[in-house]
Amino acid sequence: RVLLSSTGLLARTANGEPFTGDDDGKRAKHDVIVSAVPATARGEIGAVTSAGRLLRINVVDLPQLPESTANLAGGAPLAEFLSLEDGETLICLTTLDESSPGLALGTEQGVVKRVVPDYPSNKEELEVITLKEGDRIVGAVELRTGEEDLVFITDDAQLLRYQASQVRPQGRPAGGMAGVKLTEGAKVISFTAVDPAADAVVFTVAGSRGTLDDSVQTTAKLTPFDQYPRKGRATGGVRCQRFLKGEDCLSLAWAGPVPARAAQKNGTPAELPEIDPRRDGSGVSLAK
Repeated sequence: RVLLSSTGLLARTANGEPFTGDDDGKRAKHDVIVSAVPATARGEIGAVTSAGRLLRINVVDLPQLPESTANLAGGAPLAEFLSLEDGETLICLTTLDESSPGLALGTEQGVVKRVVPDYPSNKEELEVITLKEGDRIVGAVELRTGEEDLVFITDDAQLLRYQASQVRPQGRPAGGMAGVKLTEGAKVISFTAVDPAADAVVFTVAGSRGTLDDSVQTTAKLTPFDQYPRKGRATGGVRCQRFLKGEDCLSLAWAGPVPARAAQKNGTPAELPEIDPRRDGSGVSLAK
């Protein structure tokens, strides 16, 4: 497998097993994995960026981690393998398997797209979506079955969940279709695909727009995914966190399988709040 950490480190493992942490339950720096794909040592994988580009990576060039490790501290910065433009970020890794259900993409302006897996071997760089001016990909994932639920979360605390089958696959140059209905001034901050049969959670963090001071208290909330009902594509969804006084936006959001893990910007493990069964409840203060 090839792994990408939340701190931008890339590495490969020999046994193909995902990280599960140490047996004693202790966390380690760089142990939050944001993307993982199966691969062979002599094969290639794709790296999808916020600008809608897919870049090829030779797996053999990546550092191999010991089987006993539970973190990516031995990985290498993605800048050693990819050349990104100013403001462009790496969103996810993907196989180049043309028999897979393909990529699912979600953009800041609420566009969704399922990409037909078509990756000509003679091209090192491919476009996977034609973005509108000012738009960017905020989330992307390679579907495993095509039966997953696609999940949008907006900065005004709306969550929309619907089946991937509601999105017709399109060729790489296509621009996608309406994915979520946004209120005026709102934007998408998270897009993921979740197996509806798996035990999953939704994690959100509320804050205040334009606040750069780390001393300002923020609140976080962890809620079972099954509390959020499916709605139709291009609708507005349901509220996923109630704002407290001084809060007016979500600064961070994610939906995915348990166990959920969080880390600070430097990779140091961060604690998550206890589960809150209320889908529209307020968060609890994050420890500093």
